Amino acid sequence: MSSTTSVAWTPQGARSQNERLILWLIRRNGPMPRAALAQATGLSAQAVTNITRELIAAGLLDAGGERQRGKVGQPLRPLALAPDGALFLGLKVGRRMAELVLVDFLGQIRQMRSQPYPFPDPDRTRDFTVAATAEILAGLTDEQRARLSGMGMATPYYLWDWGHEMEPWRGRDLRLELSERLAMPVWLENDGSCACGAEMIFGTAELPENFLYFYIAHFAGGGVVLDGRLRHGPTRNAGALGSYPVPDGRQVLDVASVSVLESALGRPLPLDDSAWDLSPAILQEWLDKSATVLSHAALGAVAVLDLPLVVIDGAMPPALRDALVATMAVKMAATRHHGITLPVLRAGTLGRRARALGAAALPLDEEFLPGGTFSAPRPVRGGHDPRETPMHSRGAS
Repeated sequence: MSSTTSVAWTPQGARSQNERLILWLIRRNGPMPRAALAQATGLSAQAVTNITRELIAAGLLDAGGERQRGKVGQPLRPLALAPDGALFLGLKVGRRMAELVLVDFLGQIRQMRSQPYPFPDPDRTRDFTVAATAEILAGLTDEQRARLSGMGMATPYYLWDWGHEMEPWRGRDLRLELSERLAMPVWLENDGSCACGAEMIFGTAELPENFLYFYIAHFAGGGVVLDGRLRHGPTRNAGALGSYPVPDGRQVLDVASVSVLESALGRPLPLDDSAWDLSPAILQEWLDKSATVLSHAALGAVAVLDLPLVVIDGAMPPALRDALVATMAVKMAATRHHGITLPVLRAGTLGRRARALGAAALPLDEEFLPGGTFSAPRPVRGGHDPRETPMHSRGAS
């Protein structure tokens, strides 16, 4: 197979802010009629009609939804996102496996390629990505290729700090190498930030404008969202929750990571979540210790930022994730927190898919969302402060 793809990238054209806003509102609220879009945006009915007509012509909106009858007048036809409106590639570089996904405009994974390895190597990762991209693109029609917006990369920062095997990553710009080999734009963000962004864009639960996000995989990471925007910080390393120090001199990732669970088991866990077979005693010890350090980190962030919600997700079976949320709720309530309003704890909705989906969301965000990287207005439905939820229900997903 050729070392480069033969399909050149063609930009679709920049979308206006009003177009992006309408696409975002429909993404977060589901199909909406024009009247509801006009009310939500403050635009005139004629302006919404003109904008949505252009979006339909561009193949980004589908006007074929079932009509809804309003209080008076003619039935209203809701507008929905067109699944084939745009396509995105997302590359996740993990500790044990690289994954490349093709994602449609709705956030559904159309295709996936993966490469397990003992540890990530930049040359092997580059060659895998180039070959897998060529294979995926070869199966697309000309129209689908024309709707490809580019590739996003989700990778941990400071990979060379993981051990001497990772030293080849120091000084490498894999994003630039892939952009040149693939002849398409490639974006790069921290994998924890990407997972958080995926929850914001593709997640199925309502989110407030401010929340903390943990992602527990081979190591731990996360993100912090303030005023509806995923914050990156001056060095683009905000939300590095795995590096948060805990009282015994360690960091969160030294305790609340899948790698720690594997060390206790004495064997690697399968990449297939459904095949995990865990000793109850080892599992309970891991849950207790992980929940303790995660609660410490969460309370520190809440004390500084007054966050109403903490989301916990990870590359693990949903039942284990839910058990971690429930155990963390008990630990947090038992921790001295005078002067701090306890946040709601909630499981994330994407699990193992979050980092790859977040990578694919980078080009989506660049072309189709308002506000900047993983940033958007609040949903039309609004909502209440999630801290009003009773504590006994805070472990629900």
